[in-house]
Amino acid sequence: MEITAAEPRRKSLLQLYIDGEAAVKIDRETFLRSGLKLGDEITDEELHELIQASDARRANEKALYLLEHRNHTKKELAEKIARTAASREAAQAAANHMEELGLIDDEAYARDYAREMFQRKRYGPMRVKQELRQKGVESWLIDELLEEYGDGALLEENLRAVLERKYSGWQEDEKIRRRAFGALQRMGYTYEQIRQGMAAEDEWG
Repeated sequence: MEITAAEPRRKSLLQLYIDGEAAVKIDRETFLRSGLKLGDEITDEELHELIQASDARRANEKALYLLEHRNHTKKELAEKIARTAASREAAQAAANHMEELGLIDDEAYARDYAREMFQRKRYGPMRVKQELRQKGVESWLIDELLEEYGDGALLEENLRAVLERKYSGWQEDEKIRRRAFGALQRMGYTYEQIRQGMAAEDEWG
């Protein structure tokens, strides 16, 4: 098989033509490093290795780009790379590499994220648990974080803050009370937690 053309494409890619027909897209840097040039013969095995090398390079570049903007869990990073830049295998390998380099730390990320959800966003335990699961945090760590932040005093404080800031008048207006109840459920509080929180109104007054 002969490399007959290499035409530029978006995102620093080259469209390789083999024997006059469009074959695969390879990132420019990988092609240049391969030493291949137009007119060279290439075997199926060499082409496969070139594709894998390009896939790995694009996955690692995407990983670094994503991590420049914010922290990610390992699972979240791999999924984002696979959706936009590379194969699932290359994406997972890139995420593993970032972990080896110390650029991602699921436990540290989960602790920071849980703190933000409980203390700044004032979410309830069920919502926090759901969010952490979606990001691929291990069950044992989720349980530990819920135990650490999900104490009654913090939940009561958060409930009070949400009610006072967004649903003033809930004690007198049944419609506002129902809206507040529904909103708190969506924020991850159980029926019992909301009921107890609302019942504490006399102590808040």
